[in-house]
Amino acid sequence: MNAHEIDYQIFGEEMQYVEIELDPQEAVIAEAGTFMMMDNGITMDTIFGDGSNKENGILGKIFSAGKRVLTGEGLFMTAFMNSGQGKKQISFASPYPGKIIPIDLSEKHGKFICQKDAFLCAAKGVSVGIEFSRRLGRGFFGGEGFIMQKLEGDGLAFVHAGGTMARKVLAPGEVLKVDTGCIVGFTKDVDYDIEFVGGIKNTIFGGEGLFFATLRGPGTVYVQSLPFSRLADRVWAAAPKGGGKDKGEGSILGGLGDLIDGDNRF
Repeated sequence: MNAHEIDYQIFGEEMQYVEIELDPQEAVIAEAGTFMMMDNGITMDTIFGDGSNKENGILGKIFSAGKRVLTGEGLFMTAFMNSGQGKKQISFASPYPGKIIPIDLSEKHGKFICQKDAFLCAAKGVSVGIEFSRRLGRGFFGGEGFIMQKLEGDGLAFVHAGGTMARKVLAPGEVLKVDTGCIVGFTKDVDYDIEFVGGIKNTIFGGEGLFFATLRGPGTVYVQSLPFSRLADRVWAAAPKGGGKDKGEGSILGGLGDLIDGDNRF
């Protein structure tokens, strides 16, 4: 194997974390902000790109790392290596309620495509790059533009799905229609495009967006019930307005009570 061979265990239900066991000189890579805890003897190192050595030469490494900026990620990732003796454990936490999904790339024909904010961590040697879409529909209406992330190699990677995760195995030619934000990822043989919902009433009054994704088999698709954008919208909608005053929260009158006591000014 080119990637480091790691063992793992996933803990928790709603707010999960993955504990990875590292033999001496084994390492994992992770995005900033996912680290939770680790044993003494594991060293942390900031690396340029993903450390997969897929690109040769300094220019190749610069190009590989620079592509990550297009997905909204940084030029650097963090590598955690077991520099001590014996087995060591390190844990990475999910960013919000949901499920952590282990992806064995050796069983996915060496490639998995996912939303840019789904990646959590991976064995060192896994390449974390970008997947360009050649179709205009995906670019303008796909929610993630022309770009999604691709994980390549033969090691283990971990992605995060918000809420409850659904795993759909599509037969050749079978089509699944999904809200664009609810896609976690899919295997490389799945054909992905954007379709207009259609209908004047659906467009104006539907409230579900103008487009959804069509995923055509064969392949495996992972779908999340609560994408982060939807969670953020609901939190924002429920947040108290008017300078942080929230005395109407939980009351029967609610906002009407604020109007009566003079909190709302016209």
